[in-house]
Amino acid sequence: MTVRTRIAPSPTGDPHVGTAYVALFNMAFAHSQGGQFLLRIEDTDQARSTPESEKAILDALHWLGLDWDEGPDNGGDKGPYRQSERSDIYHEHAHQLLDSGHAFRCFCTPERLDELRKTQMENKEQLGYDGHCMHLDESEVAERVAKGESHVVRMKVPREGQCTFNDMLRGEISIDWTQIDLQILLKADGMPTYHLANVVDDHLMEISHVIRGEEWINSAPKHILLYQYFGWETPVFCHLPLLRNVDKSKLSKRKNPTSILYYQRMGYLPEALLNYLGRMGWSMPDEREKFTLEQMLEVFDIQRVSLGGPVFDVEKLSWLNGMWIRAELTDDQLADRLHEWALNRDTLKAFLPFARQRMETFSDLAPLGNYLVSGMLPITVEDLKSAGMDEEQLVEVLQFALWRLESVQQWNRDNIFSALKAVADAMEIKLKPFLAPLFIAIAGSSASISVMDSMNLLGADMSRARLRHAIDLLGGVGKKKLKKMEKAYQQLA
Repeated sequence: MTVRTRIAPSPTGDPHVGTAYVALFNMAFAHSQGGQFLLRIEDTDQARSTPESEKAILDALHWLGLDWDEGPDNGGDKGPYRQSERSDIYHEHAHQLLDSGHAFRCFCTPERLDELRKTQMENKEQLGYDGHCMHLDESEVAERVAKGESHVVRMKVPREGQCTFNDMLRGEISIDWTQIDLQILLKADGMPTYHLANVVDDHLMEISHVIRGEEWINSAPKHILLYQYFGWETPVFCHLPLLRNVDKSKLSKRKNPTSILYYQRMGYLPEALLNYLGRMGWSMPDEREKFTLEQMLEVFDIQRVSLGGPVFDVEKLSWLNGMWIRAELTDDQLADRLHEWALNRDTLKAFLPFARQRMETFSDLAPLGNYLVSGMLPITVEDLKSAGMDEEQLVEVLQFALWRLESVQQWNRDNIFSALKAVADAMEIKLKPFLAPLFIAIAGSSASISVMDSMNLLGADMSRARLRHAIDLLGGVGKKKLKKMEKAYQQLA
């Protein structure tokens, strides 16, 4: 058997370090077994998927040195490698399940499903679909379909017994079938859900080992059942431990920068970041801290993965990055890397139209633009208070601005301006005072160029990270306060 693994990111946001972590272990395992590693784009969420996000994911993984044998950018025999280009395949397989009696059409309205969920919560019952449409008469189903009535396709799931399967790292796992929902396979818009598309694609692309995060363990029974319904051989499953914050909570952007682009923009070496991800729950046989991708691939054994939640500690990453800079780069190489990172002509040209209006000598340039090539700025609470707001209002303005900016998919000056003005208007704050704390959070001073232009030059990841940093300086937002602020933000929106 030829070992084939895959990574299947969804292009709905910034490229996540968790994606790189899973991609690294898929690539390492495949290469250790003389196999192939594939990349597939799971873009069935048409409302949120964007070409810009797909490009960012591909560029970020390539920047790290994670190259795939088959994918949307380099082709292969098992394409297309974008799910949006495989719609006919999913429809064909969904109809196979309907014809074989393993799936059914569900006409339940969102209102009925909301009421069902509300009742189940009130009665403290297990949440899930109750099978209301599963036994509809065939003639009624045909008539409702012919009328064009909106519906989804759901899979049938046993209501007794357990699903038992083996995991490469965890051994035998058993999950009661009663814990598994009657999963939607085709949505009302005709697009497949992750569960159908994932299984069909993995089979047709001959994926032998599904190596993914442990959050998918509870979905494994659905996938195994679909393999059985289709009469296909089930791949080997391996569920990696989730990356954790220092406090052992699940890695999240509220507590740690999670975008690969952030670390690229901060000036981390791709080799060091990949080295650090390789140490997430795994270690070299000789326990060395610093190693290259090639050295990892030479000795990789997936059984060395520890199930304890690996902690993604930015301070430890910075220490390791420093080791790489000092040990691996000559002065000439360091100069080249610095030039490639930010001290290049393109970066300079983007800033000069704003800087030249304030320059009298060349030496004025560095003070004007130092925040554009910095990481987190050395601002204080007093700096933020100089914007003329108390701490509570500062947190609210910064957090509401951050939430709105997180929904901006095409990052440019006009979209940034529209997003911030919408929040200012909703909060009934004039734009100039509303932007004042953002100037300080983004540029360290209210005397910089337009904050929208600064954000555009910095990029989405660094801009959002600096806003989070400013919020943290002000004490952050606890769980209780967060719920209150989310409610207030939703009312504004």
